[in-house]
Amino acid sequence: MNNFKPIKFPSDHGAHDNIIEWWYFNGHLWDKNKNRYAFMDTLFRANNKKVNIPFLRRLPAKYVCFAHSIVTDLKKKKSEKSVQSVALASKDSFKKPLLYVNYLDPMIVSGFFSSTIEQLSENRFHIKTDSLDLTLTSKKQPMLEGGKGHINVCGRDSYYYSLTDMETSGIIKIGTDWVAVTGQSWMDHQWADVSYTKDQWTWFSLQLDNGMEIMCVEYLDKKDKSYLVDVLDKNNKHTSLNKLNLTATKKEWQSLTTKAKYPLEWEIEIPELNIKLKTDALINNQEMVFGDINYWEGPLSITGSVDGKKVSGRGFMELVGYKSNYNALLLAGKALQSKLNNKIKQSQRNFFKSIGW
Repeated sequence: MNNFKPIKFPSDHGAHDNIIEWWYFNGHLWDKNKNRYAFMDTLFRANNKKVNIPFLRRLPAKYVCFAHSIVTDLKKKKSEKSVQSVALASKDSFKKPLLYVNYLDPMIVSGFFSSTIEQLSENRFHIKTDSLDLTLTSKKQPMLEGGKGHINVCGRDSYYYSLTDMETSGIIKIGTDWVAVTGQSWMDHQWADVSYTKDQWTWFSLQLDNGMEIMCVEYLDKKDKSYLVDVLDKNNKHTSLNKLNLTATKKEWQSLTTKAKYPLEWEIEIPELNIKLKTDALINNQEMVFGDINYWEGPLSITGSVDGKKVSGRGFMELVGYKSNYNALLLAGKALQSKLNNKIKQSQRNFFKSIGW
């Protein structure tokens, strides 16, 4: 990256004039009865003339946002997923001294709800959607991937940093009820001048009980393969590496929607730090479908050792670009028809109620 500029806070928590950018959060949560939950919430911002996602190019604005989120009840093995193909940002979004974006889904069937990502202070953030309302406080310095916050995978440059240990509290919606929760979260912020390509990556955020956090990823395009590893220990010592042994076991889950097969159990070895870990997905069906893009995003349990000492922990995994066999337009049509059917049924119920039936 010849024109690399060092990352500076708080300004670089905000938006940049690049082709693609996203703010990503995941976390593990508990209620007062020790029931376990997990969540993921991501806002994307893209230059819709350059990002190479076909349906976005038809929109008139230079930048367009879209948002994905999941709230998972791990006891019931049930997830509530949201994919906003277009998210409309308010006029004051990305214009305040600290990160602030307020956005809504224009395809909402009834009612009104706006979502928010905002930085409250140097190390505190607030995220809100129609299914969660959480405050997250970072307990460590930002982890600048690659050592300086810029990386190169298969010839593609990007800026990238993480907040790896965020104390979390708030409420999430489970069914029709709001549940008070606490827990631990992770934040990623990444931006780059690269358009969308159908590459494949296997990404992990790992939070261990010895105070260590790890980001590791295997990235593949048609010709090359790249590995990245960033480790932050309990004393904020940061180590960046590019060697990783990543092996999928036989445990996998196949989507009935896209027919994609996702490996759900992995062995991770970082030889230079004598780290050996095994990750296991806590729930199978965590697939997200966005146009002709499908990916798996979900929570993990972790066991293994660091320098010969046993460790355990929790994390998240993202599997993108795994081969699928489906018709995106057909799926989109079914989803739209389902929304219309629900709207018709609601209108019918309202009518019968109005005449006293």
